[in-house]
Amino acid sequence: MMRLILVLPLLTFFAPAAFAADGRCPRVSVHLPPLPSLRAEIASGEAVTIVALGSSSTEGAGGSGPEASYPARLQAVLREALPRVALQVVNAGRSGETSREMMARMERDVLALEPDLVIWQAGGNEALRGYDPQEFARLMADGLRRLGEAGIPVVLMDNQNSPRLLAAPGNRRFSEELASVAREFSVGLFPRGRIMTDWADQGLPQTAVLAADGLHHNDLGYACLAVALSGALLEAAGLTTQVAGH
Repeated sequence: MMRLILVLPLLTFFAPAAFAADGRCPRVSVHLPPLPSLRAEIASGEAVTIVALGSSSTEGAGGSGPEASYPARLQAVLREALPRVALQVVNAGRSGETSREMMARMERDVLALEPDLVIWQAGGNEALRGYDPQEFARLMADGLRRLGEAGIPVVLMDNQNSPRLLAAPGNRRFSEELASVAREFSVGLFPRGRIMTDWADQGLPQTAVLAADGLHHNDLGYACLAVALSGALLEAAGLTTQVAGH
């Protein structure tokens, strides 16, 4: 039978599952809202900059080094998937920070770079410290307004399932507030907690992707996070190879 293959000009795409760390990252289904501006930037042949804004689980705490962080692994996966694109993922994670502290450096560490996409992970430190979830939501909304005014698309990332976070009073509220803000501003939400549950259902337990501190990811966790995120971003940018027929 006829096999029809549609590919984007000047782009080579590989299924994100091919980049699973040692084949141990289960397939997960994550669908983000379309990212047409990211698609256009990639197709234009211009350099693409993604800023990963966040706290310790963006910076890479719990991993073996900076190269094991999820932004570093995401950059490696995307560069392999898009070999003709000059792409960089800037790690703007700072351990211990809250959304208020991230807002204080947004001009310098995010807006000044004029990124094509921001991935914003937040809420974990607020949950651990017992902060007000509604105040967290207000600050995140202010940040999304600033990014929106600059014309920068955003994907939010919620908290990981880890013993220390799950034990924090009100932890669920922060994920709920983040989801609510994402809906209000029509931005994507990368559901890290749900993804970890999906991994566990497929045989990759949470203990296998978390560091000994009971809070952060280990190298495998960051690698699998990057695999799942890369697939969601490529799909949202419309950069998939479609095959019809057998």
